[in-house]
Amino acid sequence: MTVVAMGASALTGGTEASAAAAAPAAEAVLAARQAGPDTPPAFAPPGPEARRRAVAVAGEALTTRAPELRVGPWDAFERPVITSGIRGLQYLRYPRTHRGLPVYGGDVIVALDSGGTVVHSVTTGQRTVLDVGVRARTSAETAATTARAELAAVRDVGTPALVVHAVTERPRLAWEVAVTGGTDQAPKALRVFVDANDGTVLGSHDQIRYGTGNSHFNGNPVTIQTLRSGSSYTLTDPTRPGLRCTTSNGGVFTKATDTWGNGTALNLETACVDVLFAAQKHWDMLRAWLGRNGVDAAGRTFPAKVGLNQVNSYWDGSSVVFGFNQPHTKQLTSLDMVGHEYGHAVFDHSGANTWNEPEEEALAESAGDIFGTLTEHYVNHPVALDEPDYLLGEEVNPLGSGPIRNMFNPALQGEPNCYTRSTFSGGPHNHWFYLLAEGTNPPGRPSSPVCGGPSSLTGIGLRKAAEIYYTGLQSKTAPWSYAKSRRATVQAAKILYPKSCVELDATKAAWYAIGVPPQAGEPTCTLPTPPPSPAPLSPPGSSASSALPNSLGGITVTPPYVKIPPGGSATVQISLTPYPSAPFTLSVSGLPSGVTVNFFTLGQSTTAVIALSAGTPPGTYILTFTASPTDPIRRTSLTLEVSEEDD
Repeated sequence: MTVVAMGASALTGGTEASAAAAAPAAEAVLAARQAGPDTPPAFAPPGPEARRRAVAVAGEALTTRAPELRVGPWDAFERPVITSGIRGLQYLRYPRTHRGLPVYGGDVIVALDSGGTVVHSVTTGQRTVLDVGVRARTSAETAATTARAELAAVRDVGTPALVVHAVTERPRLAWEVAVTGGTDQAPKALRVFVDANDGTVLGSHDQIRYGTGNSHFNGNPVTIQTLRSGSSYTLTDPTRPGLRCTTSNGGVFTKATDTWGNGTALNLETACVDVLFAAQKHWDMLRAWLGRNGVDAAGRTFPAKVGLNQVNSYWDGSSVVFGFNQPHTKQLTSLDMVGHEYGHAVFDHSGANTWNEPEEEALAESAGDIFGTLTEHYVNHPVALDEPDYLLGEEVNPLGSGPIRNMFNPALQGEPNCYTRSTFSGGPHNHWFYLLAEGTNPPGRPSSPVCGGPSSLTGIGLRKAAEIYYTGLQSKTAPWSYAKSRRATVQAAKILYPKSCVELDATKAAWYAIGVPPQAGEPTCTLPTPPPSPAPLSPPGSSASSALPNSLGGITVTPPYVKIPPGGSATVQISLTPYPSAPFTLSVSGLPSGVTVNFFTLGQSTTAVIALSAGTPPGTYILTFTASPTDPIRRTSLTLEVSEEDD
């Protein structure tokens, strides 16, 4: 590892040993400065004993929770793939087999604490118990021919392999076929699934993830890690396994001196300096902020190629490739661009195998934007370079219309701010991340609109938002969706910040602000003490009933009665007529032990989610809902029956 420079003036460095010793120290200093004195280190992988406990406890969870995991009599689980996350959290991904065949979409992910003793969540994307025959009626040769037809230009077709396709409601036996080809302008690396009985195409997954970004320099000079072999140097990182930079056709940059690039925008050697600088910082950010060991979470990353002859850059499943901008004046190798493409690799190596559905493709693209933004903030360049912001492509203007992504207001770049069931864009997810990190009106940052709920949100900070997002991503199951992402990140907030409700409530509020409603099974926060009961509506000594009328002063709850078993939940609708013109707050009193209520407002419609813990005592309770300040203060009641018995 040596010190090298980008630009016309060269800076050569010391020995490999001295640079290798300096890099971790510099990383530690930077992480401490950015995290603050009270932030525990993110990178704290569990020891061997904690990992052994995690495997034992997770194995028990697979057995005890088999019904909810749709485990059938012919299913088995392979050895888990173990990933450690923030502050040693452990994620065990168990690939599933059915009658000896791999199950696509059947992986189970068990999330545990750093000690390997507490199970935080157990998830799977499989939707039903499997009973699939393993004798194919369509031959492998026919499947290969069918898969080949998915691409107009084919370079290679892999050997078909039988799998059980369990992503959809009806699992089927399928041939999985790898097909590569396409054109230089649009390369493809497909995984095609062909029904092994009727020969139809069930779906395909393009492993190439596309993106665009800006290309500008990171200052002069910069320090990167390179490899010395004998009397020559190459643009290979000896400290981050797998990281090297070549030309798009595999040409290796080799020199007798450890000085690289000339500082010009189209010089390929300079582009490789930019790539290595950004990729190395991206690696450091993953470790220092998110506790991740390498891009693949197993101590490795992936090579990069520059000089692609097109206005594009992409992740192809095994490397990242960079081209140039529309005017052909700059390479697409800036901090946010490189972080974006390597972010696709992080996405693909988090959680379970993925499925090529529109929502998941949108979330994969926004993952690149988030990791590119985190890389910018980790480096913290001054304004003259690629400063930390929530824009992508603003420096290079890749298509002639300014930045290509805007996270605080995606609509300014033609993407929706709000989620709907027909929204297949990463814009709302980027918007969610900004609202969670910064809020609606952050000091020194752009304001951000909301689609529903409170008009003002307070952010929890970039670092916390990143931790919640990344931890939720480790529970990714196929097919990934906005709804699943909401549930996983709410769970992540509860795991990461168990002594506070601020982070969990902010996560929920940000999702609701982009139009993603509460999901069944998402956790609630029970820490705050319920507010005191409101003053009685009747004068002292009155014989009025303790149960308030269901509608009083223009507030109504529908239905007025709910029956919920311990550990269950229900929703009710709250309406105010006329709707107050001034801001007001809804609260609830009379809650029995273990009951929480969360409010979600969209326009003038409010949903209250009533959630019970498993220990909530059976009985009948009167809950009082209050809207204040209003003139007069509005109150109404709801009867809650806690009972396991059927009506």
